[in-house]
Amino acid sequence: MTSSPTTTQKPPNTRIKSVVIPPEHGAWGFLLEPVVLGLGIAPSWAGLFMALGVVGAFLTRHPLKIALLDRTRGKRYARTRLAERFALVYGAVALAGFVPAVVLVGLAPFAPFGLALPLVVILFASFRSNRWRSLLPELAGASAMAATAASIALAGSEGWNAALASWAVLLARNIPSIMYIRARLRLEKGQPHSAPLVLGINGIAVAGIFGLVVAGYAPLLAVAAMALLFVRAAAGLSPYRRQVQTKTLGFLEIGYGLLVVTLTIVGYTLG
Repeated sequence: MTSSPTTTQKPPNTRIKSVVIPPEHGAWGFLLEPVVLGLGIAPSWAGLFMALGVVGAFLTRHPLKIALLDRTRGKRYARTRLAERFALVYGAVALAGFVPAVVLVGLAPFAPFGLALPLVVILFASFRSNRWRSLLPELAGASAMAATAASIALAGSEGWNAALASWAVLLARNIPSIMYIRARLRLEKGQPHSAPLVLGINGIAVAGIFGLVVAGYAPLLAVAAMALLFVRAAAGLSPYRRQVQTKTLGFLEIGYGLLVVTLTIVGYTLG
């Protein structure tokens, strides 16, 4: 007969905020960018409800991760109960957004989430193994959240070409940016890194979005945004870079992400 997880008192250094609010600043950017991009391309009530559902699902991730880690260790702290409760609350928020969206537009706009499901599986598997800070789960999580832009665009009656192109724009923003930030942090710590690899990935992103522009699926301003990120990576990994704190670097990335989204929306608006 298996024994139930043991219950212990709340650790003295555990704060409610650390359980119920995701600590990663960059993750907030990966959440907000596809929401803003999708609503900017094709605003709709269904898209707004879908955005609420995505926010609820995003917030569920952190307390659920804590609860899963504690259970995997066979422990049950006061924070475990708190995490489980907030996971349920955030899950209810997700349902409060997704259910009205389904009522308004059906299940078809949720198809990009289905395409992103393998990425979500990778992310949750990393929670169980406590490897969620490694490169693959980070890329998988950011790429899965980027699918939100496509679903919101479809909910707003945008075509599949533009919807998938919006997802592609965010993939071209997220993947090179994650690689850049990881390399930049290693550089600042004097650890090995590969600037050519990062710049190569940024170059592929520029070329890929340019291909979508040529095909007529993405606006030219999206290429300008990718080129700006390439210049940022080249300068940030050069000997002439200005040293900044890790938190400042995270906030700067949120700013770059919003700039990418803004330029892309303007590009779509101008036709």
